[in-house]
Amino acid sequence: MNAHSQPTTAQPAPASPPLTETRRWVPILAKYRDPSTSRSFVELAITLVPFLAIWALAWWTISFSPVLAAAIAAFNGAFLVRLFIIQHDCGHGSFFSNRALSDWIGRALGVLTLTPYDVWRRSHAIHHSAAGNLDERGIGDVYTMTIDEYRAAGRFARLKYRIYRHPVIMFGIAPTVLFMLQNRLPFGFMKSGWQFWVSSMGTNVGIAAVLGLVIYFGGIMPVLLVFFPTILIAATIGVWLFYVQHQFEETHWDVEEDWQLHHAALHGSSFYDLPPVLRWFSGNIGVHHVHHLYSRIPFYRLMEVLKDHPVLATSQRLTLRESLGCVKLQLWDAKQRRLMSFAKARELYGTL
Repeated sequence: MNAHSQPTTAQPAPASPPLTETRRWVPILAKYRDPSTSRSFVELAITLVPFLAIWALAWWTISFSPVLAAAIAAFNGAFLVRLFIIQHDCGHGSFFSNRALSDWIGRALGVLTLTPYDVWRRSHAIHHSAAGNLDERGIGDVYTMTIDEYRAAGRFARLKYRIYRHPVIMFGIAPTVLFMLQNRLPFGFMKSGWQFWVSSMGTNVGIAAVLGLVIYFGGIMPVLLVFFPTILIAATIGVWLFYVQHQFEETHWDVEEDWQLHHAALHGSSFYDLPPVLRWFSGNIGVHHVHHLYSRIPFYRLMEVLKDHPVLATSQRLTLRESLGCVKLQLWDAKQRRLMSFAKARELYGTL
């Protein structure tokens, strides 16, 4: 250091505006958008290497304990969730500054997560652009009916909705259908261009190649006892995380004419305040209100935002215990502006 140089000091975080002034948060959050290439590669390595090692361990364990092998594989689902979060950040262009690098890593990870990257990226972009808009439901979200819509629906439509929102379907069957079957074709984009078909079919070819090699070297047991438990546990966790990030009592919905993007992003997404270990495996995706308000922030910088702006840690906060109550919330009450259960709606408004 020369005689005229000054020691560098950390720049103080900008002042936090009120949570009601959502547009003022955008330039503040933009200061956290730049990823570190080295940090991103480290995050990828400390997730992918253990995932592959545990996969190999589970495979080796089959020879003396199939039950233990399945249990190890199920635990590995947590690492697969984290790989999906990395794929998710690649889709937002927030994991690497180089967009091409992000896209190709996202596509490669799609073979492991059973998720065609380009199809998912498009549907997820629609979700971000329309979350909380009652007139734009249907792509990339958990479909939610209003009480008025439910009451006006026919008996069969109401039955379908009740089945769809049942916990056994939502968190048991739906994750399997979504990742194992629905993702095999570009549903929602069948007529939207060749790139979506290439994404789906290319991912399918990659999955088939991986499974073919597994069967060639180990037979069917590694598929049944390692591949499936890992995928099914990860799929269930992933659907649960996505559910509680928007399906909580005081979430935010509006019709098109009243809907405002930034307000819906901040107030229609939860802060799922998980224990540190679960926060690591879920890639801080629980800081979902900040993510929706500014999706270009790398997942490993989201906690930095909360540290600098503690007011955000009080907004839509949902603990692990509190999140369990979200399962019973099925209908949006436009009058009281909250999600509620079928039972609560019946109590307030009579027979549904």
